[in-house]
Amino acid sequence: MKKLIAIVALAGVAGALAWWLMQPAAPRTVPFAKATRQLLVSTIVTNGKVEPEQFAAVRAPRGGAVRRVLVRRGDQVVAGSALVELDSSTEKAELVSAESRLAQARAELRRLEEGGSRTARAELQGALESARMQLENSRRERERTGRLVEKNAETREALRAAEDRVQQWESEVQSIENRQKALMVEGNREAAEARVAEAEAAIALIRQRMAQSKVPTPVGGVVYSLAAKAGGFLQPGDLIAEVGQTRTLRVLVYVDEPELGKVGRGMPVEIQWDARPGEKWLGKVEILPTQIVALNTRQVGEVVCLIDNEKGLLPPGANVNAEIRSAVVENALAIPKAALRRGEKGSGVLVLAGNKVEFRAVELGITSITHAEVRSGLKEGDAVALPADGNLEPGERVIPQLP
Repeated sequence: MKKLIAIVALAGVAGALAWWLMQPAAPRTVPFAKATRQLLVSTIVTNGKVEPEQFAAVRAPRGGAVRRVLVRRGDQVVAGSALVELDSSTEKAELVSAESRLAQARAELRRLEEGGSRTARAELQGALESARMQLENSRRERERTGRLVEKNAETREALRAAEDRVQQWESEVQSIENRQKALMVEGNREAAEARVAEAEAAIALIRQRMAQSKVPTPVGGVVYSLAAKAGGFLQPGDLIAEVGQTRTLRVLVYVDEPELGKVGRGMPVEIQWDARPGEKWLGKVEILPTQIVALNTRQVGEVVCLIDNEKGLLPPGANVNAEIRSAVVENALAIPKAALRRGEKGSGVLVLAGNKVEFRAVELGITSITHAEVRSGLKEGDAVALPADGNLEPGERVIPQLP
């Protein structure tokens, strides 16, 4: 009897447990959002770097110590203004030496022009040949007179006169030959002219280097970067300063490769800088990228945007946040992007149908940071499920929590 009672009790417990397990689970409370009409703006949010629209990197034209820095960072300068002055003491010493060489070369050329021209040399050669001929004639005359004196056919005075003429022409020949040797020692005119030209070129080069001691900026604007320091030494090509116009700035906006198809010229852009929260700079897309480059782990295109910086608060070189407005749809049927799910038929949502949810495929349009445009599959007022604890399956009963 006791066994029968125990069996009956166990059977009752098992039946109650089976009945409880067969009862449907209590529905979960799930948040929902309604599809609504609104202005939807598609934006590309990324980062970028600021640089002046027009700028110049001023570099040292020659090496030398920095004697003076003539500007400060932030100064407004005009094109042609000197930024630094380089030491030119070495050039000054070289100039004195070069000017001395030039004076010597010019003096030498002047002497040649006065007595050493080609015409002068030709005249000397002609005079020498004539003097030698006269010398030969006078020697023959002396010999003839000497023979006549031996025969008492001529006087001793005639012989002495003949000897005097020989000596006279010998002196003339010697004089002309000495003048020719002097010309040869002085050198020719072409060589002297070359030495003058060489000295003049050296002086011009030194003066050019001296003129480069004050290094100007080729453009006007703000000195936003200043690398040179007084007392420092610059090598040719070293950076002195960067000068540019900062009222209008260029921003290189780094757009990831998959998003580049959404970007077009003239699209509005908004720039924010973490150093000035609350400030915004507005502009537009000016130049589209011509290539894809690596940026850390990203593949990006550099989109050039022009922005207004009338107040001058945004400095060149700043790293900024950028938001490009790529598309705008007025009166778009929009739902939160968080409601989107991937199903076997593509993108879709779980729509509230009575007290259950059902999957519905949708065709999407543009997206903003938080919302997506639905072109088909939903109507205004439809409630779509937002993420909840655990997986939500089609057909599941829910307690909707609507905003």
